[in-house]
Amino acid sequence: MKINGLDIFSREAGPKDAPTILLLHGFPTSSHMFRNLIPALAARYHVIAPDYPGFGNSSTPSVQEFEYTFDNLSKVIDTFTRRSD
Repeated sequence: MKINGLDIFSREAGPKDAPTILLLHGFPTSSHMFRNLIPALAARYHVIAPDYPGFGNSSTPSVQEFEYTFDNLSKVIDTFTRRSD
């Protein structure tokens, strides 16, 4: 998904009409850390695990292009979740 010019990668599994679980990774990891958990949850839940900017398979802009603060990362994830409805 493209958010503010950044490509945000996510892993998704499970039926879209099931309850959704959003898996947010820690630092310095990526959605790859959930590779075994996602299949285990996917039978009963719609699972989404995005990578933050600069992590995993998402865009990695320079620090001149993107300020890597918790505030900015949360804004990206907020936009991501609103578009994933």
